[in-house]
Amino acid sequence: MLPDAAYEVVVIGAGQAGLSAAHHLLRRGLPRERMLVLDSADGPGGAWRSRWPTLTLSTVNGVHDLPGMAFTDVLGPDEDLSAVRASEAIPRYFAEYERRENLAVLRPFTVRCVGEAPGGFRVEGAERAFTARGIVNATGSWERPFVPWYPGADRFAGRQLHTRDYRGPQDFTSQRVVVVGGGISAVDHIEEISQVAETTWATRTPPRFSDERFTPDVGRAAVAQVEERVRAGLPPGSLVSVTGIPWNPRYRAAQARGALERLPMFEAITEDGVRWADGRKQAADVILWATGFRSALDHLSPLRLRGRGGGISMAGRLATQVAGRPRLHLIGYGPSASTIGANRAGRAGCEVRAVKSDLGDPILLGGLDACVFPPQCYLASRTRAEPAHRNHAGRS
Repeated sequence: MLPDAAYEVVVIGAGQAGLSAAHHLLRRGLPRERMLVLDSADGPGGAWRSRWPTLTLSTVNGVHDLPGMAFTDVLGPDEDLSAVRASEAIPRYFAEYERRENLAVLRPFTVRCVGEAPGGFRVEGAERAFTARGIVNATGSWERPFVPWYPGADRFAGRQLHTRDYRGPQDFTSQRVVVVGGGISAVDHIEEISQVAETTWATRTPPRFSDERFTPDVGRAAVAQVEERVRAGLPPGSLVSVTGIPWNPRYRAAQARGALERLPMFEAITEDGVRWADGRKQAADVILWATGFRSALDHLSPLRLRGRGGGISMAGRLATQVAGRPRLHLIGYGPSASTIGANRAGRAGCEVRAVKSDLGDPILLGGLDACVFPPQCYLASRTRAEPAHRNHAGRS
């Protein structure tokens, strides 16, 4: 392994949150040569690179503007939004942003672990390691799909896949598909698949659809509930459980077809389908788990951040700072994972206060939770007239 290189701040992850954090750290005076941005992917785009082809700019919920550059800057004047794949347009946007900001992202670099080191932290990969006084972790959740365990899953003769593996409805033509999950991704999958296959929808709790207009009060309530949990050291909850699933014309059409008739969760999986506690059975060729993701934080396990409540106790003005560790920020964990939280953080301003390191020098991380997110979040439209209130990256 090569000798350690030392930096003031290492940003882990070059998706939306990581690029935004890097931008604001530089703007607040951190010398460029004292910051390192790491990313596990082999090119720009974060988790958007893996989104399914049928997710286009006309069906994605929302796209954040990165600070200082509008997303519409990379769209051609004649591009048909219904034909532009999110998995192509958003990586194009991130790549141009890295170029304009002159961000030298080191990739592909997979962080294996982050541990304590004199005066800060040691970030270790397969062949190289770095030391840093401060860490901004922005690894998101795409790399940690969650599939709950059910009896018989190992005996199922059909195909099982997760939202992360979904490539479009064409893979399910004329099949019997059980979709599991009560979030936006589940509804999106059902809306598409039900047009070419027989679908059954199962959720733990009844999904709540909403016609309610998104207001600042709704946003504050959603963020406050998640923030309360992470400040108490509990795992973050789902924002959809607070805001509900917003109705749109595609969902209404699926409802009219009868595709959104929801069933409670089955008790077990059989060789050829699923079985409920009352003995009812449903034959299936495919089980699609739209059951969300967990924060990709395994590389931080040497720091022993999780408490008795199962989560990580967060602090700071907007709950991005790990409690008791002012030089360790988890961006995208808890309330900062949502569009709502991002907007709130952006509105809070960009005050950065210095935190004295063990060596006596200031480090620009103390107020990071107030400045890493931009206030703009627009739907991918050329008019940019109507604010969006979700980001597809936060779907479950």
